[in-house]
Amino acid sequence: MTSTEAPELLWQPDPARVADSRIAAFREWLRTERGLDLPDYAALWQWSTTDLAGFWGALAEFLGVVFHTPPTQVLGSTSMPGAEWFPGATVNYAEQALSGKPDDDLAIVFHREDGESAYLTYGKLRAKVAAFRAALVSLGVQRGDRVVALAPNCPQTLVAFLATASLGATWSSCSPDFGPRAVSDRFTQIEPTVFIAVDGYVYGGRSFDIRPTVDELKAALPSLRATVLIDYLGNNASLPDTLSWDDLLAANADASLAFDPVPFDHPLWVLYSSGTTGLPKGIVQGHGGIILEHLKALALHSDLGPGERFFWFTTTGWMMWNFLISGLMVGCTIVLFDGNPAHPDLTALWRLAEQHRITYFGTSAPYIQSCLKKGIAPAREFDLSALRVIGSTGAPLAPEGFRWIGAEIGPSVQICSVSGGTDLCTAFVGAAPDVPVWLGELSCRGLGAAVAAYNEAGEEVTDEVGELVITQPMPSMPVSFWNDPDGTRLHAAYFEDFPGVWRHGDWIRITHRGSAVIYGRSDSTLNRGGVRMGTSEFYRVVEGFDEVADSLVIDTTAVGQPDGELLCFLVPAPGVTLDEIEPRLRAELRTSLSPRHVPNKFIVVTEIPRTLNGKKCEVPVKKILAGVAPDRAVSRDALANPAALDPFVTLAEA
Repeated sequence: MTSTEAPELLWQPDPARVADSRIAAFREWLRTERGLDLPDYAALWQWSTTDLAGFWGALAEFLGVVFHTPPTQVLGSTSMPGAEWFPGATVNYAEQALSGKPDDDLAIVFHREDGESAYLTYGKLRAKVAAFRAALVSLGVQRGDRVVALAPNCPQTLVAFLATASLGATWSSCSPDFGPRAVSDRFTQIEPTVFIAVDGYVYGGRSFDIRPTVDELKAALPSLRATVLIDYLGNNASLPDTLSWDDLLAANADASLAFDPVPFDHPLWVLYSSGTTGLPKGIVQGHGGIILEHLKALALHSDLGPGERFFWFTTTGWMMWNFLISGLMVGCTIVLFDGNPAHPDLTALWRLAEQHRITYFGTSAPYIQSCLKKGIAPAREFDLSALRVIGSTGAPLAPEGFRWIGAEIGPSVQICSVSGGTDLCTAFVGAAPDVPVWLGELSCRGLGAAVAAYNEAGEEVTDEVGELVITQPMPSMPVSFWNDPDGTRLHAAYFEDFPGVWRHGDWIRITHRGSAVIYGRSDSTLNRGGVRMGTSEFYRVVEGFDEVADSLVIDTTAVGQPDGELLCFLVPAPGVTLDEIEPRLRAELRTSLSPRHVPNKFIVVTEIPRTLNGKKCEVPVKKILAGVAPDRAVSRDALANPAALDPFVTLAEA
């Protein structure tokens, strides 16, 4: 798990493009305004992580953070947890997103899988936000109240969020395909006053009526003052004791837009952990921290601004939705897609990219892997000439995925493989316009993100795999966990292993070039004969076979069994039997990894259990196989496919 040899260089920055980038403009601004000579990315990153007050203060000024009340300083306490950012300042996220953009500039392109579409200029978006803000006021919503939504990635959801934020109320959302229990586990914790819901949703060529779910949730949320129903399917559907979204907007059409200034760390939204082992943790992030972090990530790292079209495939239950909509803060057009990315086939999103001239196309590593396996060649079928960046997250992007993008999208397109988390609502390892792309690697650590790899002794290592840690505070770190008044749960989640240092829970190798490789979760490491390996390396080999649709690897040694087994659970492609592929899998794993990493057993299952956000349930399955009771190892309501757990429970009981 160590390497000092440089991999193949896949992409190099175009000097002319770099010269016109926001990150180059920032370096020039620092030279003229601050007297700092930071000629390249490495120098800029080093300064950004050693002079935190200097960096974040300069960033706020350069990118135009709108302060109602200026801060008394950039950084008070620097402790983790508990860093105090921009004390005394007041801001508002919605104001940052909506102010200063020309009325006629296009803010939103919306596309649903069935062809339903909409376009909103910044002027029209502001008018709708003003109307729904007034509607919320009429319903008694005040600063600090919670507004929740069971709604898809569509304009109405975005309007509702911005109206909520404009009042200083706190937002939370779930995707409408979440089951009632999963939504209730999240929303009941925060005691919302207003519940916004669609009547149904479209997915995979079918429409789903979720009004029974909405009814069930209304009953489970006694704090509600009102429920607002969006006629999303266009059937004029109704529900007793609900208010019509369209009627509320019409009744307040003449309202004026305003923004209530709130303290820098005032709660903006509540995101949630996966909830696989109990109630999902409510992760609270503040207005100011998200404004700063997303401005940095979108303007400097992504080089997004007016004229750009920014897309990321996501639902409202994943932090990438929160990241995507922040594109409004830099004045670009955000492209919202709702539906199945594989309907009617895997070219659906590439067709979207052509139709809407997307410039920054974000997706997941599994989607890219699926396109690769299906032999899809997007650039041959579609006009992708507007595309300059492919973003990938959600899982490590295998080297084959990098090669596929270069071959089938184009060598001039920058590959931005990024990694971060819901916890900070950002990527803290990723890419920048002025940093090359090496095969299989994330190009750089984020500005202001003091990311390091620690060995077991808590020592920083380079060109070795270690625990991913963040050694200095970042503004978008959680303000708190919900219902954790003394910070005990937050401290336990991130700071127990290395006091004062954030442990993220991933294996990472940081190269001497400043690039990085993510190897998967550190608590699901394969430890065979003392040789540790991340699960992503295993999946790269196994799922590289066209005959394998999905897989899950579990090392039972890692849960206290001295002579544990390495088990590989396989979902074969249709028509493929285990006898056909097992010998080839064993041979390839022996050659590509090591003899120690050839599984003791291959076991066929129909599907791999995944969380609601699509992540493989490695740790819960490991616990079940170690004898932990299933209801203690995982909450089935946190799974997208709860029945997929049954074969593992049966195996543990055998």
